[in-house]
This record gives sequence, structure tokens and C-alpha cells, in this order.
Amino acid sequence: MLTDSQRAIVKSTVPLLETGGEALTTHFYRIMLGEYPEVRPLFNQAHQASGDQPRALANSVLIYAKHIDRLEALGNLPAQIINKHVSLQVLPEHYPIVGACLLRAIREVLGAETATDEVIAAWGAAYQQLADILVGAEEQAYRTTAEQTGGWRGARAFRVTRKVAESSEITSFYLSPVDGGPVVAHQPGQYIGLRLVLDGQEQRRNYSLSDVANGKDLRISVKREADGRVSSHLHDAVQVGDSLDLFPPAGAFTLAPSDKPLVLISGGVGITPTLAMLSEALQGGRTVHFIHCARNRAVHAFRDAIDALAANHPQLQRFYCYDQADPSADDSAHAVGLLSQERLAQWLPATRDVDAYFLGPKPFMALVKRSLHALGVPEAQTRYEFFGPAAALN
Repeated sequence: MLTDSQRAIVKSTVPLLETGGEALTTHFYRIMLGEYPEVRPLFNQAHQASGDQPRALANSVLIYAKHIDRLEALGNLPAQIINKHVSLQVLPEHYPIVGACLLRAIREVLGAETATDEVIAAWGAAYQQLADILVGAEEQAYRTTAEQTGGWRGARAFRVTRKVAESSEITSFYLSPVDGGPVVAHQPGQYIGLRLVLDGQEQRRNYSLSDVANGKDLRISVKREADGRVSSHLHDAVQVGDSLDLFPPAGAFTLAPSDKPLVLISGGVGITPTLAMLSEALQGGRTVHFIHCARNRAVHAFRDAIDALAANHPQLQRFYCYDQADPSADDSAHAVGLLSQERLAQWLPATRDVDAYFLGPKPFMALVKRSLHALGVPEAQTRYEFFGPAAALN
């Protein structure tokens, strides 16, 4: 039980976290991933190498410490963490490992003079409070999904029934359950967890579901990343007929019911979750402005599919922006160059009372967030998600 005095101690460490939080979380990951191999599959090593994961955790720890006395101020952060954990199948037995490594990192980074026994005890109680909240919520999510028609818990084998190149970088995989049973209905915008074993090492990744639920199969659309061990394996080695282990759909970045005009803005492979949102909205007769940015026509996935939808749904307007024109290809982009606030203003509906969903590379998302705010779209009606570790869009 976290006491008032312990809350005060945790809040007193906020200045230390503001200046040294990333050093703390980097050391934490070094300890945990070095000494506890059983948790390594839960973490993308590329995000460790880039520093994205330690930065994201440092920000989360700081926010938690700042609001330790009023957890409601954490906003969507707990839901984001819970959904990410569920998609990767984080389990109760993982939490003591994380807690022990975190307290050890606090002691070793801050030093015994600062990280006194009282500070360690306070942070231990604070961590346990958060762990109890997350474990309870995750168990509820696991149980709820498993109890639904077509739901499951843990890994379920799916067979690749189709493999389709959508662009020079993105390939879609159509996946049907090996057991022949139904598939739980996911919400537009959600993702699945994928488990692979490569060279004797287990790997887990998240991939957005790029089509609406149909109760029979799932589709993920994967970009080949330059240093992506799993994405390269999927592109090069996985073929029709192969089996993959999937964890159930999860994710809080979902299309909320509304009759407002919908604006979907994506960059690169960020298009994947917007496809299910687009289909769902069009089925309901909703007005949609679909804005997609890509480097060029060759890497622009699903353009033909979007054009076909526009031909059959007059309430859909789509706009394409390419970084560079390719004289050898039929680009037919609506604009060439990077997306700007001025271009976004031209492509938004006349009303600013819209629901806007956006995702893509972080600099792209930061621009979109600033631009939507400047153009008068209510902040409460803008939603976004990160493919990797969350970060501040300043």
C-alpha cells in the first residue's frame, strides 16, 4: 500500500528523472535484458539500439512520478501500455523481474546517498501499485477476448493463404486459423502480436490489421525495414502455406463512432491501420478525406484500392503527396514535396469540426499535430498512435 509519505518521496525524485531519466532507463534495460533472457522476446532490439525504448520508458516513469497522487491525470497512457502488453502477451510473472531491475537501476544510477532505503521503498511501493493495476487490467483483457466468438488466449496458429506485394516495400499476408475456427472481430485500427523463432531466438512484433474484420481471416501489411530482422524474414522466407503464431488483436487507436467528417492522414506504412478505418467509415456512409504521403509512386501501397473505393463512394476524397516526382512513372500526385500546413488546409473539409486520425514517422506526425491545432481542429478530436515506442510530439 502506497502511503502519503511515499507518494511525497516519489514526487521529490521528479527533478532527478527530468535530468537523468534516460540514463536510468538505459541502465535498467542493460540489467534486465542482460540477466533475464526470458523477457528479451518482449522487446524489439532495434528500439533498444536507437534509444527509442529507453526514452519512451523514461518519459512514462516521469509522468507516473509527477502524477503519483492523482492517477487519473495519466490520461491514455495506461491504456496504451495495457494494449501493448496484451499484444505481446506480457504476463504477471514478468512484473517482479521488471520491478527488481528498476529498483536496482535507481540505486546504481542515483547512488546510495540519493537513493536511500526510504527512496527505494517508496519507489518499490509505487511500482507495485502500478503493477497491480496493469496486471488486473491485462487479465481482464485476456479473458474478455478469449470469451468472444472466435477469440483466443496466448498463441494461435494461422496459415498464410495469400502473399501480395502492395508496393516495392510493403507486402500483405492473408492469415487463416489452422484450426478452421472463426476469428474474433477486431476494431479498425487494432494490431496483432506475431511470434517467431529465428536462429533459435524468439522474436515478437506488432503489426497493424490492414483490413476490416470478416470473422474468417486477418490481413497484415508489412514494410521491409532496412535492418528489420523479422520484416526481412517475412518478406523473404515466409511463403503461402507456412504457419505463424499470432496473439489476439489489441490496441486503443481505434475508430470511434461518430457522424463528423473523418480525416485520415498517413505517411508511409502508417497507411495500414487507416485502411480498416476507411472501409468501416464508408460502409456507414461517412464523409472521409483520405490524405496519404509517400516518397514516390513505387512505394505507395494500396493506391489502386483507394482509387477504386473513391470511384464507388462519392463521399470519399483522397489526396496524395509524394516527396519527389518520378518522371518515369505515372505519379499523378496531388502535390510534390513534403506535407505542409498550407497543403493540409487545402485538403481538409471546409468545417474544422472533424475527427482526425494520423500516424507515420515521428517528424511527420509532429507536423500534422501542429498543423491541425493551428488550423482549428479541436485537440480532443485528433488521435494518433506510434508504431514503436511512444514519444512526445513537440
